[in-house]
Amino acid sequence: MTPPKASHAPEKVSEIARKQVERLKNLDLDALILYDVQEEVDRVDHERPYPYLPTIDPAVYGDKYLRQVEVPKIIYRCVGNDTRAQFEDWVKADENEDRFSVYVGASSSKQEVKLNLPEAYKLSKQLNNNLTFGGVVIPERHIKKNDEHIRVVEKTNNGCNFFITQATYNVEASKNLLSDLYYYYTNNGFEMVPILFNLAPCGTAKTLQFMKWLGISIPGWLENELKYSNDILDKSIQLSQKIFEELLDFGLEKGIPIGCSIESVSTSKLEIEASVQLVKDVKGILDKKLPSHESNIKQSIM
Repeated sequence: MTPPKASHAPEKVSEIARKQVERLKNLDLDALILYDVQEEVDRVDHERPYPYLPTIDPAVYGDKYLRQVEVPKIIYRCVGNDTRAQFEDWVKADENEDRFSVYVGASSSKQEVKLNLPEAYKLSKQLNNNLTFGGVVIPERHIKKNDEHIRVVEKTNNGCNFFITQATYNVEASKNLLSDLYYYYTNNGFEMVPILFNLAPCGTAKTLQFMKWLGISIPGWLENELKYSNDILDKSIQLSQKIFEELLDFGLEKGIPIGCSIESVSTSKLEIEASVQLVKDVKGILDKKLPSHESNIKQSIM
């Protein structure tokens, strides 16, 4: 989830948190991911479909407002916004507690950063053994550069224990990356770390436009299936289920540890509720295909 806007009054934030806790309390979650949102003005030339508004620090939001959600919180951290001293203080906070994070670098080569990813990895390993960190993987980037698997290997060597993708609609790009990763790791005698494929329902043409602005790769045929569907939200859920099941089957065949994260990129109530239903649907797929998925995926991260 993305934390509420920083401009909200405390009463409004508490109200939003209460609704989120209510939605999540009956879901069998392994963890809750909280995003750290960047403006990303340097990444694309097109106007952002939804305006960028700063949000509450995800670590603060999780600790202060979501304590009732009693699962590990995976906190995204845009490390480029931190000075070295700020990042060191953040890493060393609560150093006796188990913490989980995903480090995010610059959104583009044009973005100025105070701290780069390799420095963040190095400081984390030096300063806090109880902070388990992961990285972002973008299968669609593999189509153009054919080196995303090398990025994953390098990040793993630097300490990343797991990876999370952006919203997945391009199954071929994802399988191509998994295949190259698998053979690179097995040929070199390495053990693969878990990859969580993100799923996000799409309920309107504007959400579809926003997903494309975010850089989510949506093949032409699939975009047509959504745009010309009688019920775009239901169609996106069906497609997301099929995509994840295909990726899971591919991973099971080769012994690749695959998990799933689910979000709503929109604040629409219908799309948020659809993401909650998708959690239940994916849980059913995992239970059917891999009854022991929780211990296999969660323990390999933790």
